Amino acid sequence: MRRFRKEIAAGFVFVALIVGFVAMVGSLTDSSGDQEINLVQEAVKNAALTCYAAEGSYPDSLDYLRQNYRLAYNQERFVVEYEAFASNLMPTINVLERGNIDE
Repeated sequence: MRRFRKEIAAGFVFVALIVGFVAMVGSLTDSSGDQEINLVQEAVKNAALTCYAAEGSYPDSLDYLRQNYRLAYNQERFVVEYEAFASNLMPTINVLERGNIDE
């Protein structure tokens, strides 16, 4: 009976490893455009978090992050929607690639 339990446990570990591997490979095969969008979104989010940590509030605008926190991204290629609700709530950040915007 003990051997059977060990085999079942080993089977679960094997399945977990396979699922983790498949998830990792899936994330690596994202298109480069999606990866770049994610990088821009992370850059904006990190700048907003840095501002919050330094000043105690999230900025009202994306321009404030560009001017005071050295936020830079290709503005000709990406559109960033930055919507601040309150100074103590994380703003909503959406990044779109120009030319792929469905209106």
